[in-house]
Amino acid sequence: MSRTIRTFEATITNQQQVRDGLDQLGWAASKLWNVGRYYAQEQWDETGEIPDDGELKAELKSHERYTDLHSQSSQRVLEELAEAFNGWFGKRRNGDDRARPPGYRKNGDSHPRSTVSFKAAGFKHDAQFTRVRLSKGRNLKEHRSDFILCEYQTRPDVDLTEWDIQQVRAVYKRDEWRLQFVCRITIDPEPPGDDVAGVDLGICNFAAVSFGGESVLYPGGALKEDEYYFTKKKAKCDDSSSREATRLDRKRTGRRTHFLHALSKAIVEGCVERGVGTLVVGDLGGIREDDENGDPRNWSDHGNLDLHGWAFDRFTTLLDYKAEAEGINVELVSERDTSKSCSACRHTEDNQRVERGLYVCDECDTVANADVNGAENIRQKVLPSLATDGGDRDNGWLAQPAVHLFDRSEGCFAPREQVVNREP
Repeated sequence: MSRTIRTFEATITNQQQVRDGLDQLGWAASKLWNVGRYYAQEQWDETGEIPDDGELKAELKSHERYTDLHSQSSQRVLEELAEAFNGWFGKRRNGDDRARPPGYRKNGDSHPRSTVSFKAAGFKHDAQFTRVRLSKGRNLKEHRSDFILCEYQTRPDVDLTEWDIQQVRAVYKRDEWRLQFVCRITIDPEPPGDDVAGVDLGICNFAAVSFGGESVLYPGGALKEDEYYFTKKKAKCDDSSSREATRLDRKRTGRRTHFLHALSKAIVEGCVERGVGTLVVGDLGGIREDDENGDPRNWSDHGNLDLHGWAFDRFTTLLDYKAEAEGINVELVSERDTSKSCSACRHTEDNQRVERGLYVCDECDTVANADVNGAENIRQKVLPSLATDGGDRDNGWLAQPAVHLFDRSEGCFAPREQVVNREP
């Protein structure tokens, strides 16, 4: 038995009636963020350290802006601020000089409508009449029982009564408010089979998947193109914090998120088709760490740009929950020596990777795509290769993997031949 989390978005059908109330909450969330940001800057100037979310909550719980929102909603705003600072610190530590700390939420003299989160005590769901009651903070209530009652509509295939709603978010998108229901359910699916697949994550090919006898490459070219395009467009903005720059950042983040969702979905679907019950993923947890001399790892200017821009951790999280829903177990294993070792005979030597895309074994003359060879080594960390146990099998699939490209017109991955030949 395991638990899985899903987020379902819904339109608000009584938008006109609740808009003013949600606007007040959205502006209040931005003001509280700014109060927390100011306090964090003071602490940074005095001590050289940024307060964590616990300190922010303790220091600001008596502030007037804190009581504009329900207490749990205010807590979530400060948690998001702390998370944003942690992300900035991580990028700085990894040598990303372009990283900037989270800024204030202001557009000129006005505040944007920030997302407002309501945890268990802050909302009440009425499934019968498809509506949800959202709590206001004490300062914004006109009387004791004041709240916002939103009527909503989800996709026809979504039944929220089947889910345990953990959180409701009010999100301002495209000039209107929408609701996001963060739900949890207990599932116990049967695995598709007993086979094992390995996944090697990288820079040129975002993912290489070995099914043991078959392999697939998923290039990250679409992500590179987006990074290059949006970086150039943002450089033309007069101010990096302008409305246009913010719009570009959001669009780039949205496209990256969609790419990662589409990729994780494609890999899981491939596992289901082939009866894979265990998916072994190379752990990139240390890829951004310092090298053995204590210096930041150098992946070349182009490599560092790509590496810091790609959310490997985010992808692994998406892959994990999509696989879990299909009964597939995901295991993280060390990538140590997987790029140096031959997946056919296990011989290990530093110079066997002839160039970025080619691996040639001096011991058994195996020729392989370097990323596929790494993925097969990762797979063998859980299930040893038949070739190493005296078996005789064709290894042509190591050198000639299938290639699936991201098709922008369809928003999904497809075999390269289909994407190339498809008309715009």
